[in-house]
Amino acid sequence: MILTEAPAVTAALEAAVRAPSPHNTQPWLFEVGPDVIGVVLDEDRVLTVCDPDRREARLSCGAALLNLELALAVAGRSCDVELLPSKNRPELLARAGIGARHRATATERRLAASIRARYSNRRPFASTPVPAGARHAVRQAAREEGAKLILLDEIGLLEAVAGLIRRADHLQTLDEGFQTELRAWTKGNGSHDGVPAYAGGPRPSGGLLPVRHHGESDQVREFERDPVVAVLTTPTDGPLAQVRAGRAMQRALLTATSLGLSASFYSQPMEIPAARTVLRSLLGENEHPQVIFRVGYGFPGTTTPRRGVEEVTRTGP
Repeated sequence: MILTEAPAVTAALEAAVRAPSPHNTQPWLFEVGPDVIGVVLDEDRVLTVCDPDRREARLSCGAALLNLELALAVAGRSCDVELLPSKNRPELLARAGIGARHRATATERRLAASIRARYSNRRPFASTPVPAGARHAVRQAAREEGAKLILLDEIGLLEAVAGLIRRADHLQTLDEGFQTELRAWTKGNGSHDGVPAYAGGPRPSGGLLPVRHHGESDQVREFERDPVVAVLTTPTDGPLAQVRAGRAMQRALLTATSLGLSASFYSQPMEIPAARTVLRSLLGENEHPQVIFRVGYGFPGTTTPRRGVEEVTRTGP
């Protein structure tokens, strides 16, 4: 592998694999050539039941791309990104050219420092309110990537969307195909992918919304009754919008992490087409919902494992 800045590239790839993904499937590959890194959707890691159109996988790859850019920035290199660079290779989602010397901004350093600290916190959050300044910062982070972050309690839609999430969660509970797929990605300790039981959180009892349960634990805990729930939307949909949405999602999550906040996803209605259509009608037809997550002050947890850089890297064309 011929690289002009091998240490910077290695650091960037180590950051990229820390992106979130559904069931921690890590659906990415990186093609590395002289001064360029291609971000490729790994078809073998797409969830065929809950993500048949590959939307969530593209979001994850977009998040990995943002991590890669931030890590390159703090390593002192600029990055020239081209999204969906090849019509003949739809799985090639982006190409990041490694450019000239770059002095990282304070924001780039702050977000890059949050990459390893960020994780999906599936445990109950504290009842401490999320202040207005933090809400604004997370919204602004999504806006910088061309997306909108809607906080449901601020527009009177929390109860309606909560009902939609509960119904979607119930449907997935009854779907044996979904449950089989979920069990396949619920891993024991020592695996480098999937969600280990220790990161799955307790079974929800009470609270407004059901957090997806991984693992076989029978522990039951009551979750917060007044969660801060955000929906990230884009003005259009399709592969390009989904990659951009993944970047916006990750910038918002890293911003939240840098402010001491935790987050975890409510993916249930996003994985059922009819539920996603209802959600769009609630938000307005001009909005295409891409991600739903909760934000709050979480009790300490732990990150989920990742595959090593050597497992996800190949020499580029």
